[in-house]
Amino acid sequence: MGIYLNSSAACTLYRSEAAKPYFIDKSMLIKELLPLVDQGNHYICITRPRRFGKTMAAHMIAAFFSRGADSRALFDSLEIGKSEEYPAHLNQHNVIHISFNKLPKQCRNYTQYMERIERQLAEDLREAYPDTPVRNTDAIWDILMKIHASNHNERFIFVLDEWDFIFHRDFITQQNKEDYIDFLSSLLKDQPYVELAYMTGILPIAKYSSGSELNMFLEYTMATREKYSEYFGFTESEVDLLYQRYLQSHPVSSITREGLALWYDGYQTISGKKLYNPRSVTAALSDGQLGSYWTSSGPYDEIFYYIERDIDQVRNDLALMISGTPVPANIQEYAATSMDLTTRDEIFSAMVVYGFLTYTDGCVFIPNKELMDKFADMIRKEPSLGYIHRLAKESRRMLDATKAGDTAAMLQILEFAHNTESPLLSYSNEAELAAVIRLVYLEARDFYQIEREDKAGIGYVDFIFYPLKKEDDCIILELKVDHSAEEAIQQIKDRGYALRFEGKLGEKKQYTGRILAVGIAYSKEDKKHNCKIEILR
Repeated sequence: MGIYLNSSAACTLYRSEAAKPYFIDKSMLIKELLPLVDQGNHYICITRPRRFGKTMAAHMIAAFFSRGADSRALFDSLEIGKSEEYPAHLNQHNVIHISFNKLPKQCRNYTQYMERIERQLAEDLREAYPDTPVRNTDAIWDILMKIHASNHNERFIFVLDEWDFIFHRDFITQQNKEDYIDFLSSLLKDQPYVELAYMTGILPIAKYSSGSELNMFLEYTMATREKYSEYFGFTESEVDLLYQRYLQSHPVSSITREGLALWYDGYQTISGKKLYNPRSVTAALSDGQLGSYWTSSGPYDEIFYYIERDIDQVRNDLALMISGTPVPANIQEYAATSMDLTTRDEIFSAMVVYGFLTYTDGCVFIPNKELMDKFADMIRKEPSLGYIHRLAKESRRMLDATKAGDTAAMLQILEFAHNTESPLLSYSNEAELAAVIRLVYLEARDFYQIEREDKAGIGYVDFIFYPLKKEDDCIILELKVDHSAEEAIQQIKDRGYALRFEGKLGEKKQYTGRILAVGIAYSKEDKKHNCKIEILR
């Protein structure tokens, strides 16, 4: 038992995860891998954004197959324990498990990084197979070949986590990247000692292996392949299960099921299956509070560095996405290198790979409130974003003016939004007017859950603002193009939209503040807005 070969570390780490209250059993992933292990020489790479369960799955796989620890008590209680093939594979394989995100002490260059990995793996192999003659000059693949030849075709499962970690380090050169790809190719490709190579990362390997070096891998991404998708991210039914666990220990709930969807849903597989960010869901339930749990460091900062450099290309698209409108894009996952983005599509491709945008039906969009808040913070802080920044700065004044009934101030802000230098919208229909409304009420998202086309009364209201503080003002906003604001107000009353805040008959009212009916109209003929506000309660 060594550091990399048949280590007990993965079992210890996965056992800790399985003991947590919001653990989800993803062990049937192992069942899908068993035929590949039986056949041998299979290579799969799972690429997903950060915090989507890649490392936990790697620990699970290593803990299940490895001879390094007895994990029967752990897996007996999981779904894989019901499988017929389960006993034949549990703790019956040699596993080489390497997490590439570990650096040697005071690491300053690629040579130091790789020497640590190669030296430790060689020590593990020599200790486990002392009768196999090896030389100090032997490469790792030479040692493995000798073990395979002299120990009756001994084979190994490779579990390689965060294969692309090194590409995010400042000290790595282009030549280092090529050398690293050559190392992985020499270690794994066409080697008889490989039972299975299971690799994870964020960046797609196709970008770095343009030739034949790693073409033996089948790569599974969220945007291009459905297989294995259910094991990375939480499905709707899994979030339902976790929420029921939460309610059992929190009879007085501060989190709603709808809140979890608003904050952490929005990702999709290629078939349209919805997925939640698992890290954020479990953190929110553990803390009993909805909020942002996804770190904003690392690649996130790099992505916005490029947005700042290429403002003219992406400014209007950002405005549309922040207003809730999907944007057509040609997503090429192989283009998502850390520092080589030069076009609009490459920028958006990288943001999809890193999980800051989601992609479906040929369009990119911001998936949920957790990410929307990050985008909103960015545009509020970045003067270089031009008119988007100025609209965001005006959005708090727009909310205050609405609650104060100051239609003159509202009209001033709307005219500014309409007369901006941006070619964002032709502004000729209600959908385009709605996009601008989302921008001018950006700040309201800190105080309201804002729903578009929500069911209310006997119809669907354009916008409804649910206050996070139940005693705050409730806002119902109806839009009209080439009709009057008075007509918008009348529609709100005629269709009973305010019933959305009244609650069921005989029940205590959930929302106790005023209910404001807000009509906003725009005339294409004279290109003027009109606003009207009426207090309904």
